[in-house]
Amino acid sequence: MPLNSLIKRLGPGVITGAADDDPSGIATYSQAGAQTGLTLLWTVVLTWPMMVAVQSVSARIGRVTGHGLAANMLSLFPRPVATGLVGLLFVANTINIGADLSAMGAAAKLMTGGGEHLFTLLFALGSLMAIVFIPYHRYVGVLKWLTFSLFAYVGIVFTVHIDWGSVLVGALVPRFKLTGDSFMLIVAVFGTTISPYLFFWQSSQEVEEEEADPEAGPLIDNPQQAKPQLGRIGWETGIGMAMSNLVAFFIILTTAVTLNASGHTDIQTSEQAAAALKPIAGNLAFFLFSLGIIGTGLLAVPVLAGSSGYALGEVRGWPTGLERRFSQAKGFYATVAVSILIGIALEVAPLDPIKALVWSAVANGVIVVPILIALMIVGSNRKQMGPFVATPLQKVFGWLATAIMAAAAIAMFATL
Repeated sequence: MPLNSLIKRLGPGVITGAADDDPSGIATYSQAGAQTGLTLLWTVVLTWPMMVAVQSVSARIGRVTGHGLAANMLSLFPRPVATGLVGLLFVANTINIGADLSAMGAAAKLMTGGGEHLFTLLFALGSLMAIVFIPYHRYVGVLKWLTFSLFAYVGIVFTVHIDWGSVLVGALVPRFKLTGDSFMLIVAVFGTTISPYLFFWQSSQEVEEEEADPEAGPLIDNPQQAKPQLGRIGWETGIGMAMSNLVAFFIILTTAVTLNASGHTDIQTSEQAAAALKPIAGNLAFFLFSLGIIGTGLLAVPVLAGSSGYALGEVRGWPTGLERRFSQAKGFYATVAVSILIGIALEVAPLDPIKALVWSAVANGVIVVPILIALMIVGSNRKQMGPFVATPLQKVFGWLATAIMAAAAIAMFATL
């Protein structure tokens, strides 16, 4: 199949998976590999089936009902509960955007030798202008091509020596210390892998896809379309999440066999990881790592800001959608703009970028628990979903993800 044809067939599931490996995620995975070596590789293996389940449920909700996750939550829960969950999402997303923009600017500085704040500002304004002025059916094509920047991290492993026997043990045998720092790192890895903004984004993107197709409609009203559409959601979400976790796996692996092996265990940001790689693995690894930070940031910032716009707009009853013009969805685009502008302010403020990166991932790992509960309740509700409720396998892995992430968060607070 020609590459252009394949790209056109890829939809929200692949974009969502790629957006999961944002610069904050890269920093968290880098920290995991540098601090613990290969011992946390199992986390990204464990989370893959759980990611597929919760993201498939998110997509299913949007495609079946014709409304995003926040709108469906508002139908089942009291308004203060739905608004509170959206408020938590907005705070976590804004911190994440600031951390991502900072990492992108730092990566550009490493590659060019200067202009960190200027690059950060250009990346932020470029993302905002693209969201506001490029229609969704064109913008989504840009997002699809940006997913290929993730393969930079896979390429890095071919520049260094790997002991694949030790890798297999790290991937299949869970090992961790029973300490607060260890549990915090596990919560951060879980939180940056199964992130709440991805639920809202993918459900709303399914609505966008449906509205852009004049022959399509919500499955609750058009059950004859269910088999091909739910089948598509299944395979493309599986591919998207596999891509996401494969890249996460290689980031942990790369930093483990380079930084950890050479004694560089205090790496807590993506730009530090890139800089530390240069004398160890060479200029190629350094360049690929830095380029990947910028590419994934350009993909993730619009997804983070867009998910906030969708969630708040649906709760407030505003028109939402990337296909709409600014004049048709002022509240939606204003939320997107405010998210990015606050992110810029966080980047230039005298805040510790290391804490912002780590705590944004930890915050996602804690906030995701009540949002996961709401997601699984919506996806299993026959009043909302009709005959297209979540499958038994989706329910098993969705609730398993909720239980594991809740247990990790409780263990973190209990041992800190």
